[in-house]
Amino acid sequence: MPGSPYTDLDRPPLSAARLRRALVFPHGPWTRLELHAETASTNADVAEAARSGEPEGLVVVAERQTAGRGRRGRTWQSPARAGIATSVLLRPGEAVAERRWPAVPPTGYGWLPLLAGVALVESVTRLAELDAALKWPNDLLVGGAKCAGILAEAVPGGSPAQPPAIVLGIGLNVTLRVHELPENPTGLPVTSLHLAGAAATDRDPLLRALLRSVADWYDRWRTAGGDAVVSGLRDAYLAVCATVGREVRALLPDGGELTGTATGIDPDGQLHLVTPSGEHRLAAADVVHLR
Repeated sequence: MPGSPYTDLDRPPLSAARLRRALVFPHGPWTRLELHAETASTNADVAEAARSGEPEGLVVVAERQTAGRGRRGRTWQSPARAGIATSVLLRPGEAVAERRWPAVPPTGYGWLPLLAGVALVESVTRLAELDAALKWPNDLLVGGAKCAGILAEAVPGGSPAQPPAIVLGIGLNVTLRVHELPENPTGLPVTSLHLAGAAATDRDPLLRALLRSVADWYDRWRTAGGDAVVSGLRDAYLAVCATVGREVRALLPDGGELTGTATGIDPDGQLHLVTPSGEHRLAAADVVHLR
């Protein structure tokens, strides 16, 4: 049947009912899950819900994005059912008494994309049986090529006293073929789990594992008041980060560049970069590994 999601047997559709049974409360912080056959951007969908007062825990998944967003306004697209495109709504600035979660100060929010990266590595390593690493701050690398990206966006609260919500988006290339791979403007090669020789490319268990891992790390981080050291998140990130210890070129948001050695990640999730002009702490940048 033309247009049927079952015509490509390597890319079966996801089931919203099965995902909800497996993921929605009490299995974690996820309180509601929406699955769209197509949407412009899951991050945009969740951001709109956040502005409308949606509580923490919304998960939006799309079989296909037509205008997925990346860093610096870049677009990210994938053929239908060839990857995982999901965004979640988090409100870390609000205390949750029943979970014993204190409010996290905004200085800690920079750890959320790094938290998502740790969850991605755990899921891909366990289910796809591939060696994966992270390029600070938001890329999953498999065999040195980009296989996933992460985008965290803040949505202002409804009043000056209300802390911002965080939309955390993740896009993972699962069964993309060579001719379907997007171009990467930073020059880093792109791959998919399938092309990298993954042991499994079933998106359902991959998505479940990913969201459960995000939930687990978010719980640890929230319980620790957003302290990445106490929660163990900083050590877990450093264990899988391919950037620290490398010579890198950092493309800064203002258009400038810095070249030097990445020496560490500070307690706020910023990258330490040592250059001939001195030491810098970067909260945001596109990083290119030089060797």
